Amino acid sequence: MYPDFTLSVQYAVPAPALPRWRLRRWVGRALAAALAPPDPRAGSPVALTLRIVDAGEGRALNAAWRGRDAATNVLTFEYGADPSGLISGDIVLCLSVLEREAAEQGKPLLHHAAHLVTHGVLHALGHDHIEADEAERMEALETRILAAQDIPDPYAT
Repeated sequence: MYPDFTLSVQYAVPAPALPRWRLRRWVGRALAAALAPPDPRAGSPVALTLRIVDAGEGRALNAAWRGRDAATNVLTFEYGADPSGLISGDIVLCLSVLEREAAEQGKPLLHHAAHLVTHGVLHALGHDHIEADEAERMEALETRILAAQDIPDPYAT
């Protein structure tokens, strides 16, 4: 069962392979796994916006917020929980980067997209991968969420 969540999907570019229902399913599965007990936020409502952009917008956002002059695959803005307990965040996927990476890595586009959506959701919930132990926990959770959807481990070599 999915937790209580709302998802706004914005398409700055056409993405017929990524319809709202598919994105909602991936987000729901990531939230269900990440906010399961014993997480103290289990049962908290979540509001996310997922925006699919082109390379120009992806580059501009990455430059403005991360100081990097290139489009990146996923960019997440975590806002935490408001006083009522609502957890919120924005996730930006750059479609052209996602498509290029999937082709370069020999992965199906939908597998790579599911991974990046899951990755973005976990960031929106406060997960990070700056320190090695954080990265290990986050990657293990991503892998478990994807495996439940018959998607291979994205970190396997």
